[in-house]
Amino acid sequence: MTSRERFVNWMHFKEVDRPPWWELWYWEETLDRWYKEGLPQDVHLIEYFGVDRRENVGVNVSLCPPFKEETLEENADYRVYRDAQGVIKKEFKHEHAKSSMPQFLRYPIESREDFEELKTRLNPYSPARYPLWWEEKKKMWKDRDYPLSIYVGSLFGWIRNWMGLERVALTLYDDPKFIEDMMEYITWHILTVIKRAVEEVDIDYALFWEDMAYKTGPLISPLHFKKLMVLRYKRITSFLREHGIDVILVDSDGNISSLIPLWLEGGVNGVYPLERAAGMDPVALRKQYGKELLMIGGIDKRALAQGKEAIEGELKQLTYLFGFGGGYIPWCDHLVPPDVSFDNYMYYLNRMKEISLNRNLWER
Repeated sequence: MTSRERFVNWMHFKEVDRPPWWELWYWEETLDRWYKEGLPQDVHLIEYFGVDRRENVGVNVSLCPPFKEETLEENADYRVYRDAQGVIKKEFKHEHAKSSMPQFLRYPIESREDFEELKTRLNPYSPARYPLWWEEKKKMWKDRDYPLSIYVGSLFGWIRNWMGLERVALTLYDDPKFIEDMMEYITWHILTVIKRAVEEVDIDYALFWEDMAYKTGPLISPLHFKKLMVLRYKRITSFLREHGIDVILVDSDGNISSLIPLWLEGGVNGVYPLERAAGMDPVALRKQYGKELLMIGGIDKRALAQGKEAIEGELKQLTYLFGFGGGYIPWCDHLVPPDVSFDNYMYYLNRMKEISLNRNLWER
């Protein structure tokens, strides 16, 4: 069975030889540690770890061009810089700076006029939105044996990035029409950009990104979500389904429990990475939603750091999730952090594969 057949069948609860094996989200500092602990530096990780191939069509729905990244101030302790999203940040120069959060100082949208200016970077007709040699890539993908995805952007997460959470929260009450106007433009922009891709390429799944929750709940109320986002999601997901794409996933950290029913209503039928520290439990979600909800993730990064006994405890959930017959792919619940040793990670990866191959362990 090819990687593509395996993914498509598994996400539709059909027969497979084994569940898909997906990984490859790591902090840079994690790889730096692993190189010191035995990971060869001259290998392709996807091949070395023996996980399934997957690719993305590479259509760019984001800011194009992005903001020029530039340093505005720097000394021995920190650097102030503007990133590709136009956000001015203060990054401290300590040991774990690469994997820690910077201080956010200023955002590119503070007014309607700022969004009008930003829209020059959201021109859906920009020629750079599609990769070079698109026609050649289409020929290559036609006979592929691996799943292919398309990234379809964000309705809330982008706005949060451009305005900052505090300004978004206030604007939802002070000027909700402004938020709605931005989401409407973004929806039109996304549909316009992806039209050619979904019409010309047989794509297997689509990916939203939102990151719109923290440890105990969403960053906006479900009421605002339903009013502003559900119908706009439906326009995008309906368009995807019209072109044969019925696996539609959203990436959001935090506790998204109260948003899952709204994503389902909007046509999004899968979630990841299921952050365990925020209470996201794939077993509980499977019992609640059955085959209605697809899931990727849910392997607690904290268990990977603690050692083999904790890893074994974490992997017990796979016997139930695999036994359900599909719709769940194990994956670390975010980027694998640098407190996870190379030995622990390899132990997890090998044991996950062993369980996925031994159907006698699966609960039915």
